[in-house]
Amino acid sequence: MEKKKAFILWFKELGIEDVPLVGGKNASLGEMYRNLTKKGVNIPNGFAVTATAYRFFLKKARIEEKIKEILSDLDTHDLRNLTDRGRKVRELILDSEIPEELEKEIREAYKKLSKEYNTPETDVAVRSSATAEDLPDASFAGQQETYLNVKGEHALIEDCKKCFASLFTNRAISYRVDKGFDHFKIALSIGIQKMVRSDLASSGVMFSIDTESGFKDAVLINAAYGLGENIVQGSVNPDQFYVFKPTLKKGFRPIISKKLGAKQVKMVYSHIGEKSATKNVDVSEAFRQKFCINDNEILTLAKWAAIIEDHYSGKAGKFKPMDMEWAKDGRSNKLYIVQARPETVQSQKNVKILEKYELKEKGKIVVAGLSIGDKIGQGKAHIIHSVRDIEHFNKGGVLVTEMTDPDWEPIMKSAAAIVTNRGGKTCHAAIVARELGIPCVVGTGDGTEKVKNGQKVTVSCADGSQGFVYDALLKFQIKKTNLSKLKKPKTKIMMNLGNPDQAFELSFIPNDGIGLARQEFIISSYIKVHPLALLHFDKIRDENTKQAILKATRGYHDKKLEFFFIDKLAEGVATLAAAFYPNDVIVRLSDFKSNEYANLIGGEEFEPKEENPMLGWRGASRYYSEKYKEAFALECKALKKARDDMGLTNIKVMVPFCRTVEEGKKVIGEMSKHGLKRHKNGLELYVMCEIPSNVILGDEFSRIFDGFSIGTNDLTQLTLGLDRDSALVSHIYDENNPAVKILVADIIKTARKNKRKIGICGDAPSSNSEFARFLVKCGIDSMSLTPDAILKTIIAVSKEEKRLRK
Repeated sequence: MEKKKAFILWFKELGIEDVPLVGGKNASLGEMYRNLTKKGVNIPNGFAVTATAYRFFLKKARIEEKIKEILSDLDTHDLRNLTDRGRKVRELILDSEIPEELEKEIREAYKKLSKEYNTPETDVAVRSSATAEDLPDASFAGQQETYLNVKGEHALIEDCKKCFASLFTNRAISYRVDKGFDHFKIALSIGIQKMVRSDLASSGVMFSIDTESGFKDAVLINAAYGLGENIVQGSVNPDQFYVFKPTLKKGFRPIISKKLGAKQVKMVYSHIGEKSATKNVDVSEAFRQKFCINDNEILTLAKWAAIIEDHYSGKAGKFKPMDMEWAKDGRSNKLYIVQARPETVQSQKNVKILEKYELKEKGKIVVAGLSIGDKIGQGKAHIIHSVRDIEHFNKGGVLVTEMTDPDWEPIMKSAAAIVTNRGGKTCHAAIVARELGIPCVVGTGDGTEKVKNGQKVTVSCADGSQGFVYDALLKFQIKKTNLSKLKKPKTKIMMNLGNPDQAFELSFIPNDGIGLARQEFIISSYIKVHPLALLHFDKIRDENTKQAILKATRGYHDKKLEFFFIDKLAEGVATLAAAFYPNDVIVRLSDFKSNEYANLIGGEEFEPKEENPMLGWRGASRYYSEKYKEAFALECKALKKARDDMGLTNIKVMVPFCRTVEEGKKVIGEMSKHGLKRHKNGLELYVMCEIPSNVILGDEFSRIFDGFSIGTNDLTQLTLGLDRDSALVSHIYDENNPAVKILVADIIKTARKNKRKIGICGDAPSSNSEFARFLVKCGIDSMSLTPDAILKTIIAVSKEEKRLRK
């Protein structure tokens, strides 16, 4: 029988060209089953009940005219009208009988599938897949129903009927009206696929692109215990992982970020006799404190994501990032891909236009969570606890709720912003907000309690991975820059950056890499614990401090606590390096002062009290000290892990506050002990030029380091003999002082003579265009600037280079 007339088509018979017959979901499963199982990607087998079968059902049951009659006075803007019409159509379908010849074919196919898996009545997932014959690219994601753990022929037939009826859910009707689609040109196919027993293990969602920034070289994986519906619906805050594709393909293990989710509940199979086929149960505290998949499984999933993306990109003849669902079988411990579809938001973005939302005033934070998108929205908060109350929502308000599902979509499109208590980056609220282009903060925990009904709020997703809900309507601005008109100067323009959460987003600003990657932000925000407190946990006397350390190091209590420091620092640095790969990322070793180290958890027990920490035990002097070098070893191990295990050899290492050449040699010796050997695996070592001795002994420093980066903040204070933290002498502080500029010009000349790289990472060129022009005249190789100063400095430097050429 030719495909167009068939009621049943097996996955092995389907390809992506069959979307009009079986919908995107089934066509994609067939495409992967046929082409990617031989590449090692596991796909559970199954079959599709075709759109032809759906039309045959309507015709045989003689209900199409009745449906048209019910919908004749449909008004989707009137929620009561929509609800009433939708219910009547669904009841009409559910009360109709599936034609005998169609039912027979479904039963026969199910028996065949059960036999393949050696089970009399195998468990299957029954998924709706809408399609439009003349609109093969239309997306109907999330519009229809899914039924899990379906067993037996009778239950399967009933759920097939429910799937047919789900073509007329309120949200599906509303969606088609909004898109201008004819209800009767849309058909429904059903995918019947062997269940993966993820109720006994874990499952999740993954994207082959970063969903917030559009950074194309990372795979994002969300994971939670049990069946996958909870992640899709946003019922749980999942574990989150990022894997870097370019070095993954070279055989490295680049898991550049791992964040533990709360995973409070899991969806499992119900017992025989219970009303529903699935139910949610609580997850024990011990399992919540662990990642639900291991590193090898994370890497396998990421490899599959890359294989799937490459396959679909090859078919399309262009880059096609993918949105996938995966599951782990708790009986076989095997991983499977159970769905894949094209990502439809970031892949459509115009990367030539840089759009930046910025708050113009500070506000009081009411609640925080994960940011979705990078925009700002505001309005009156409207707290809605149940989908039954959505008709009361006012257009332009800020929707605040526990979580959303597709039934909320009729009001989501009219919200200025969305805030949810639960959910991760791939939950329903996040996906819809991205498609609609509105800011959304998910996983706040207690947004419905902290935000008051009717309160005027500003929802900001403009500050990296964390989103904030502020009290009041704050002023903000939108800056747009056409990057295609920007001319690249000869002088390298790099970026100062320490926050890995901003790395993917900021990588779209024109740049030549990171000239100063500060480790201090990673240590104070991600790690929070003093390294010596991790190494000598048993020596800590204060019980509160011990409890704080145990809380910070969740998931590491069954191994040495120092691995927490190594892993988290490696992940933070790796995220920065991945975002700007293959450009250089110059990572400065930690440069906390003793008073700043003391502020870390457990720090007071290991830090001295110094009269002037700015000029005390900081930078290089710590790394070889008997009192600190075992802690410095952890930094070295983290950097080695990011370079050697993850393949991020674009990481260069920079030594701060190195007072003497002898001190530099000692630090290089300590680094070498822990596997960071200069020029091994392309490793370059730089030194901060921030002390007059670095300039005066520039030739000697050039013999042991590969380059310099001028730090104008410290160089200015030490040249002029002042404390830059003292307000009493702040009027004297000036990097444009001739003495400072003479030293800057001198070290540039010395570096060039010795064929050493020379850049600057101090604030001077970021805040002063005149100083940037001075650096160009001196012949500096690179300038590393704060992100907000890059575009204006590119213009200033280009003009100066043009002037000097004349």
